[in-house]
Amino acid sequence: MGQPTSRSIFSDSRGHFGNNAPSLDNNRPDSLTKIQHICAQNRRNAASYGMALLAVASLAACQTGADEQAAVAQGEEPVLECGDDGRLSAEIYGAIRASLDWHRNDVECEGMPRPDGSGVRLRFGGEAGAGEWPIAVIIAMPDFTRDTTKTEFSANVTLIQEGSGRFFSTSDLDNCLCEIAAVRPLDDSGKRVGVSGALYCVSPLPEVNGGSSISVPELLFTGLLDWGAS
Repeated sequence: MGQPTSRSIFSDSRGHFGNNAPSLDNNRPDSLTKIQHICAQNRRNAASYGMALLAVASLAACQTGADEQAAVAQGEEPVLECGDDGRLSAEIYGAIRASLDWHRNDVECEGMPRPDGSGVRLRFGGEAGAGEWPIAVIIAMPDFTRDTTKTEFSANVTLIQEGSGRFFSTSDLDNCLCEIAAVRPLDDSGKRVGVSGALYCVSPLPEVNGGSSISVPELLFTGLLDWGAS
């Protein structure tokens, strides 16, 4: 198989992977109004029934809410490892079935030059679901350089089910295509950049230490790359 030049060559193979995998809903209601309402209700319950322990817990929780309100008022924001736009979404089939939809604080990001000096690798990590092993995804692009903007690369991909000892990986550059949509500076250092794109794999990723495989027909990502990391 020669060097892929367009994502169109992958379109005919996606039906092979199916389209009925489950989806996740990561909406997390966490408003200050809800916190204050719960605190007020707990105070009323504690006063009515003499539940001293509940009153103490309620006051502690409300103090936490007050601290969060003060932080927002001061313009403080939580540290986002992948930046405001950090994300990874993918449907995984086969020996592992998962619907990944990681955003902001849900996803861990790391990116650096490859050890042999050829190209870069991006790593993403997060939870696969309640009671499931965490998953790490590593995308290696040997032809990615400091001058890269919008382009397409052949890529090696590794998926690790952390804690279980299971590894799935491409054996060469003929299986997956990485389409880079944007590369933008994250600060003034000239070293840290955000990288957004999509990954398409035409055939399954075999298990390195077993006889099974997984399929990742499409994966969307926005992560970071630090040229000064090693």
